[in-house]
Amino acid sequence: MGVLLLLTSAALCSYFHSGSAGNAQNFFDIDSVELSIEPESEVHRNTNVTLRCKATVNTEGSEVLTRNYTIYKDNEMVYFKTTSSSEDFLYQLPEVRVSNNGNYKCKIDIMGKSKNSNFQALKVTGISKPVLHLNKTYMTEGEEISAWCTAPGENGKIVFYFYDNDKMIDQTDPKSNTAWVKFYPSGSGTHRIRCTYTISVTPGSFNSEESNTANVEVTEIPIHPSLEITPKNNIYEGDPLNITCTVKNGLRSSENTELLLIQNDKILSKGTTSISYSGIAQATAPDLNFVCKLKVRKVVKADKDTVSVTELFSVPTLTMSPTEVFQKDPMQLTCQSERVASERLDKNELIYRLLPHENMIHKGNGEFAGSALQNEYNYTCIVEARGIVKESKTLTIRPKVSVSIPKISASDWLILGSPFTIYCQSENGSLPITYSLWRKFEQINQTTVSQPRRGAAFPLTINNVEEINSYRCEATNGKKPVSSKGLNATVIVPLSKPSLEVIPVPADIAEGHDLYLMCRVEGTPPITFKWYRDGDQRPLNVTITNNQFQVHQIPYLSQLHSGNYSCEAVNYANIPVRSDRLYINVRMAMWKKGLIVGSCLLLVSLLLMMGCVLYYRSKRGKRERPAELSVKPLSPKSDDTLTVTLTHDTEVYDTATDPAVYFDGKEGRVTNGMRGSMASLPADFSNRSSYSIPATV
Repeated sequence: MGVLLLLTSAALCSYFHSGSAGNAQNFFDIDSVELSIEPESEVHRNTNVTLRCKATVNTEGSEVLTRNYTIYKDNEMVYFKTTSSSEDFLYQLPEVRVSNNGNYKCKIDIMGKSKNSNFQALKVTGISKPVLHLNKTYMTEGEEISAWCTAPGENGKIVFYFYDNDKMIDQTDPKSNTAWVKFYPSGSGTHRIRCTYTISVTPGSFNSEESNTANVEVTEIPIHPSLEITPKNNIYEGDPLNITCTVKNGLRSSENTELLLIQNDKILSKGTTSISYSGIAQATAPDLNFVCKLKVRKVVKADKDTVSVTELFSVPTLTMSPTEVFQKDPMQLTCQSERVASERLDKNELIYRLLPHENMIHKGNGEFAGSALQNEYNYTCIVEARGIVKESKTLTIRPKVSVSIPKISASDWLILGSPFTIYCQSENGSLPITYSLWRKFEQINQTTVSQPRRGAAFPLTINNVEEINSYRCEATNGKKPVSSKGLNATVIVPLSKPSLEVIPVPADIAEGHDLYLMCRVEGTPPITFKWYRDGDQRPLNVTITNNQFQVHQIPYLSQLHSGNYSCEAVNYANIPVRSDRLYINVRMAMWKKGLIVGSCLLLVSLLLMMGCVLYYRSKRGKRERPAELSVKPLSPKSDDTLTVTLTHDTEVYDTATDPAVYFDGKEGRVTNGMRGSMASLPADFSNRSSYSIPATV
């Protein structure tokens, strides 16, 4: 409440003073705020301490500023004051105690502007010794005593502790420097009472020394409980027991008492002054512990005794034979008490019963025969003799499920010569299940599976296609193994290297014919065939077939189809194989060759005729050098230009440079039958020493 009033006062003062100062328009600046502790930061208790807050404020005029000072301890406000003085602000801590320990800071607020100092730590040492007072020092058992413990001059959060001898009897936080408690000393004799206290400060605490010790003499109440048990010795299970619990030395009628008879933490009977109890001895534990307990006032007194009881027969145990059974398999349950007190009991007196018993037949002497059920079942057995009944622990029978015929399978892609996996799994069967892989009559591998919905995986590699059907797997979980059928799986044989064949034979490949490229492999279909020609990035043809060969047709050949060819094949083994390259040479068509030969013969005939004419003309005129005829090139090829030169003494004409010459309007033509190119010989070539004829072959 005080802190709230301080905050409200600070807010109101700040508001009014800031309003009046605002009208004066006095400019100021808070330069610094410093906090110091006097006489020093570490002092002993009872020292007067001063917190000095020095604020440096720069002002523009002579206007007096109203200053609001706030002192904080461990970030909690402990003091607030408003002043107009520019002197240092002083906060007094008279006669400090350890509760004054902490981190302090100062804050100044002027017209809405504020500034904080740095934290300064104050450490106070020394703590007063506690003082203990009691309301009595002599008493009788069950009486109450009061105690006061004071921490002289201390304040803050104080917790007091009270001790009786070396045992702490109470702890209290009275919100002051004095604590008061009431308690009942336990037991007669001298009780040494003392107290201590702890003052909690941030971040730790201070513990006081022990107080003065006050002795209390406690006189015992002259009454005692008495416990008697008959018989005391040679007690067997089922024997009668007589127990009495009484109070000795008498009590005043005004005393409020309670008497309890307890056996092994179980209350058998209760009363005020006397208890009589008759029962049957039971060997539920190695010994029977009895207690006669008297409670008067706040005093508790007890008399104890122990009786040893011999078992007539031990608790039966229920076992199963065999230790593991399968559904509907025969089994035997045996119920037996291992120990029997033969001096008191004949084994034939024991009566055995099985619960439940509907599916089991009692064969005698605690043996029961029957068949295992389909599901989990709980059995217990009971042994009874002379009115004593004992029950065994529950025996849970979990019949195992016989393993079903396993299913055998292989990886999706089974490639000859490559690793693959054979899987073997039974849909039903109790775990663990042992799987074995067999090849004909030879066991190849074995593994045991202990996790549900899991089968066996056997890595394998085969090099013979016929071998795959000889594999089978067996499964067992304790009974006779069951076997799967033989593995039915398709083995993919990788492809051999392809061979590329040409139809027709290479000697008959000519222009205008059809070409057939046959690619042949050995391996498992389906097979993807591809044909390639050197220089082409994409295949000429792609086809998928179930045959081990495939033919690619190239119709109406031309010389442009000449080149290197190859084929590639791949199947589900995903190992592409490629043939060797095969060179195909497309020859010129026969009719083209005949046309070229005919053209050449015609040209030669014309040239001979020209030679004869020139010869006769030269005879009639002046004697001239005989004309010479030449043809270039001597072995023309397709698309070559044929040049014929006739040399004469007078002049030389070349058809390559003067194609406008005619034989008196008649032309001799030479062509290869493929294009319209030609060469012409003039009809009148007098005065010409040579003539060239361009011709396409």
